Amino acid sequence: MVKLRPQSVFLGLILCTPLAARDINCEVGTGDSAGCDGLAGELYSDRAFLFAWTGNNPSDLRLNFAQPLVTDRPDFTEASSTVGLGVTQLELGYTYVRNDEAGTDQHSAPELLIRRGIWKDWLELRVAYTGLTISDPIEDITGSDDLYLGFKVGLTPQFGYLPEMAIMPQMLVPTGSSALSNGEELPGINWLWSWDLNEQLSLAGNTQVNRAVDDSQPDAFTIWTQSLALSATLTERLGLYGEWFGYAAEEGVEGLNEQYLSGGMTLLFGNNVQWDFRGGVGLNDDSDHYFIGTGLSLRFL
Repeated sequence: MVKLRPQSVFLGLILCTPLAARDINCEVGTGDSAGCDGLAGELYSDRAFLFAWTGNNPSDLRLNFAQPLVTDRPDFTEASSTVGLGVTQLELGYTYVRNDEAGTDQHSAPELLIRRGIWKDWLELRVAYTGLTISDPIEDITGSDDLYLGFKVGLTPQFGYLPEMAIMPQMLVPTGSSALSNGEELPGINWLWSWDLNEQLSLAGNTQVNRAVDDSQPDAFTIWTQSLALSATLTERLGLYGEWFGYAAEEGVEGLNEQYLSGGMTLLFGNNVQWDFRGGVGLNDDSDHYFIGTGLSLRFL
């Protein structure tokens, strides 16, 4: 799979949607008449979204820590909610990728993503690190990938057909091994959105504009990324998902337009530990042929 390299873009497209900035006050012990549903303070966050749709109750803007953790893995689509102030979430994994045409095998681990709620419940600091081993008929390359740094900002909770949304400014910094590093800082943005369709089904997606580098290109270039994921909760502990995602490089860049179909499962052990498994196949000639992976996520309240 082509490695995404983020690029800065204006947030106008996101922020021009009909949001209503509201000063909602939902204190501990506030009753149902104020829309807070009698929430117990120790189980709920303060305001976890910057904006509210007209019609949202104050309780819609709060995170419920008594519910199971919400992770950014195993699917490609990132979650549209933050972890909450003072919460640390660790997400780790391993992925194997095979490209039969090129004869390459790629292993990535530990795929460590550290998510930490800072300053406000709607703001999350994100740091990611992984190592790579890439083998082809000519050589084997092993080393560290570039470090990922980012923030997730909660924008809106869901209200009916209006989605829950978040925005993620992000960047890669050139800390990786010489054979794997991009050699420059590469900033960017990701728009996250989702709907709970009912108690069992949810629909989510990400829209990104990224900056990419590739050995086949003399210069860095822009790449668009889109994903769409449908998730189902089968039991209190077992979940399944199916997903499509793809990359489209800017005009004039050939060989880097990829599409994938993937699916997987998640298994909860209590509310703060999740194990996952995923697999996927490429849908066009530019894509890798298949990938499989597994991972573990831990939440510390």
